[in-house]
Amino acid sequence: MAFLPDESRSLPPPPLLNKGSVWLGFAGWLAALLDNAFNQRPVLRAGVHRQVLFATLGCFVGYQLVKRAEYVHAKVDREMFEYVRHHPVDFHSA
Repeated sequence: MAFLPDESRSLPPPPLLNKGSVWLGFAGWLAALLDNAFNQRPVLRAGVHRQVLFATLGCFVGYQLVKRAEYVHAKVDREMFEYVRHHPVDFHSA
């Protein structure tokens, strides 16, 4: 998968309910509600299956984005620590 390389499998997975999945799940649910409102349907009662689908898709996308962000941060940290290890003269300890 090009979105997340195989070396990211060594990282622990993020929790299922994290900031990204909750926010994007909520945004997906709101998108379904707005679709109902724009099409002049009852906002909360119409298309409950669509509301669940959009919220689920939002949660999935949010989870994958958090997973990708954690991989990118771990990669940057690894490169930074490798640089510090190879250049000890530039980084004096107090």
